[in-house]
Amino acid sequence: MQRERQLQLPVYRAPRWLPGGHAQTIYPATLLWQRSPAYRRETWVTPDLDSIVVDWVDGRAGTPILVLFHGLEGGSRSHYALSLFQHFYPKGWRGVVPHFRSCGNVTNRLPRAYHAGDSNEIDWVLRRIRNRYPDAPIYAVGVSLGGNALLKWLGEQGEAAGEVVVSAAAVCAPLDLMVCGAALDTGLNRRIYTRNFLRTLKRKMLAKLKITENPFIDQDKVRAAETLREFDDLVTAPLHGYRNVDDYWTRASSKPGLMSVRLPTLVINARNDPFVPEAALPGEEEVSAWVTLLQTEEGGHVGFLSGPPPGKLNWLPTTLMRYFQFHAPDAR
Repeated sequence: MQRERQLQLPVYRAPRWLPGGHAQTIYPATLLWQRSPAYRRETWVTPDLDSIVVDWVDGRAGTPILVLFHGLEGGSRSHYALSLFQHFYPKGWRGVVPHFRSCGNVTNRLPRAYHAGDSNEIDWVLRRIRNRYPDAPIYAVGVSLGGNALLKWLGEQGEAAGEVVVSAAAVCAPLDLMVCGAALDTGLNRRIYTRNFLRTLKRKMLAKLKITENPFIDQDKVRAAETLREFDDLVTAPLHGYRNVDDYWTRASSKPGLMSVRLPTLVINARNDPFVPEAALPGEEEVSAWVTLLQTEEGGHVGFLSGPPPGKLNWLPTTLMRYFQFHAPDAR
């Protein structure tokens, strides 16, 4: 991995007119208008006979494919998805957003949903795309929750990940779920972000419980949940094979597996991310030589806005493109 020392990535500078991690998180996600690409939707049946929806940005055969795994309650309409495809598509890349189960405005069939450690789902999706397009270079990006799941897969797969993708990147992944979960359930984070997440998570789960009548989940307690810890303990953990929330947050965290990554992987985090405290970020001694850590001073949670008002979301796509082109098969 000596070539890594030759790679120069763009420096991120936050605009002075948008100070602080909260503003840098909220404004790009809610107030910045972006044009949406012309997605083509497919429905895939999973190995356990569930279903997910997959949105494609089509292009010429043989061109690179960018696979984007979205964050908690995100999808192909999320601000980061729009900005990435606006940048990558004109340069000849195809793109695809495989929605996690219950996302994409479509209810899945089984009681289960999705979670931060769902590396089996990452594996199935990526191998299906690889089998479908055996000659296309495939690059994977995971954002927030999707980034943690992707990193967990990379750590578990080791050298085998190279059979599926060329290189990968994780953006603002909650690498230590125990630390990040506690941060989201505290103070202003709880009143802004957690309340918003729980609004849709609880609505979808309560609607599903009316159909499945799962005896292990107390619907009244789900309705009353006010923290992610409560929701994950009541719903996420038991639905996905974990003993409780502590077992889930411990075993699903990707940080312990970063030493096992054997694929060129860029891990981007902002030090002022309200979701991911600096204490959750790894040091160089905690990752393998295949992992490049890019930890900016500012940027918020998947914000990284730049330029004069209203601003542009071009730093992240530019950085990812440069990293992927550096590790492209013809560049080796």
